[in-house]
Amino acid sequence: MSDFGILAFGAYVPITRLQRSAIHATNGWFAGGLRGLAKGEKAAANWDEDSVTMAVEAARDALDGIDRARVERVVIASTTLPFADRQNAGIVKEALNLPDAVGAMDVTGSQRAATSALLGALEGRATTLVCAAEIATPRPASEREMTAGDAAAALLVGSGAPIARLVASHSVTVDFVDHFREAGAAHDYDWEARWVRDEGFARIMTPAIAALIEKAGIEGGAIDHFIVPVAVKGVPEMLAKKAGVADAAVADALTPTLGHAGAAHALVMLSAALEKAKAGQRILLASFGQGCDLLLFEVTDAIGSVKPRLGVSGWLARRIESTNYAKYLFHRGLLELDRGMRAEHDSKTALTALWRGRKAVLGLVGGRCTKTGTVQFPKSEVSVGGNDHAVGTQEDYPLAEVPAKVMTWTADALTYSPDPPSYYGNIDFVGGGRMMTEFTDFADDALDVGADLRMMFRIKAYDENRGFRRYFWKAAPAF
Repeated sequence: MSDFGILAFGAYVPITRLQRSAIHATNGWFAGGLRGLAKGEKAAANWDEDSVTMAVEAARDALDGIDRARVERVVIASTTLPFADRQNAGIVKEALNLPDAVGAMDVTGSQRAATSALLGALEGRATTLVCAAEIATPRPASEREMTAGDAAAALLVGSGAPIARLVASHSVTVDFVDHFREAGAAHDYDWEARWVRDEGFARIMTPAIAALIEKAGIEGGAIDHFIVPVAVKGVPEMLAKKAGVADAAVADALTPTLGHAGAAHALVMLSAALEKAKAGQRILLASFGQGCDLLLFEVTDAIGSVKPRLGVSGWLARRIESTNYAKYLFHRGLLELDRGMRAEHDSKTALTALWRGRKAVLGLVGGRCTKTGTVQFPKSEVSVGGNDHAVGTQEDYPLAEVPAKVMTWTADALTYSPDPPSYYGNIDFVGGGRMMTEFTDFADDALDVGADLRMMFRIKAYDENRGFRRYFWKAAPAF
């Protein structure tokens, strides 16, 4: 048996759950037909999150307890990458504090970008971290706004003791345009759902699934987890019936609790399936987008040896319910508000300084004095040890995975913030090291001195004049 396959998996779901009833309460007067979709909730990323930050969190979830030095290549798949000409996977690499001798690649342009990236990794021989993330900006009062959700997933592929091996794969490429979005456009344009279902899913995916099953030499009934990441109700069941797959094998599409996470949804659902999978089971992943990618996996005896830090189920349990639809629109750039004069400042980033300080800024790497053991952030030539200001004794000391506690905090309602008030203060890392930082993802009245924290990679600020976003680490509630 091959020792190459999926070694680890993880996911990320933003903490905010926007209630679909709140969306319909605002738009129902205009789009009454959306009433049938106004149940459940959708995961909504905060203003300081994007596809890169979510990919980083999914990767951290997958790499929990794994030596990151094993990673030889980083891939991020998304149709909503923040940069068109800056390698987004390179930012993920820096945030994870991986060695510089690591390959990186962005994969985009299709709803099956994630499965194509995964297939490419499985057909190679390098240890590859495959991330997928999506943060959509649907047109208000559209069906897509009701069904879409934000999420990310990550898989580590390589040699060792895989938890799942690729048994067979099959791909079809045709320029079937069920929806599209031109470069630079904010919203997708969707074609009629029934035509997409009958002409796209049924006529393209049905024979492709049959071809894969024949290639693998099995019957449809041998499939234990049938994953079809599409938002159209009834399609997975229709495809399963045509392929002879049992109804019980059709995977939960996570629609009521998360929504459809676009190009990332295939890996999100695969991660959710791996949480429940047992040795010997078969997983068929069928991803659609200008054709389809089909991947058939067999789960190995090693499935119980690797667990994500939280996984899909854990992130879904970490939630804050919201009915503030206006706040969601503002954070998506779909509602213009008067931000006041305090927002009128230039946020230009000195790219020279970013380069010099990239380990501290993007990787949250501090310093530890090899003479006294004193930990500090940022790292400097001179130790801050109270009794010995040693010079030239600092070694790199990554802090991103180190737990911390709140020392002091302030709620500032005067400074500009997209999500006022702005919370910031001093934190104390377990084992030493202190820093001032912003707080994020805290529910009302939950922030207090002594609260347990974990660091999360987020957007620090936007330079709207030049179209550049700055990243840094913020303190969030511990799990």
